[in-house]
Amino acid sequence: MRLCELRQKEIINTCTCKSLGCPVDFEFDCKTGKIQSMIVPIPGKFCCFWGKENEYIIPWNCIVQIGDDIILVELKEEHCCRKGHSF
Repeated sequence: MRLCELRQKEIINTCTCKSLGCPVDFEFDCKTGKIQSMIVPIPGKFCCFWGKENEYIIPWNCIVQIGDDIILVELKEEHCCRKGHSF
């Protein structure tokens, strides 16, 4: 599967049954080349147009399943929320 295909999938948190949106970017380990996390803007934000807004950083190990149209994740949203440049 290509990264561009992952970007078209909606992410659903299985803990809350809530849609988190679609991934816009990925963080990966330069040494191993493995994806470490998906970056998803918090719904209603336009991080690409208005600078860095609030976003979810979803660790790759939180992924439960990748389906044809959705990515199921299991996580506590408050632990993966990053606000602007405060990290």
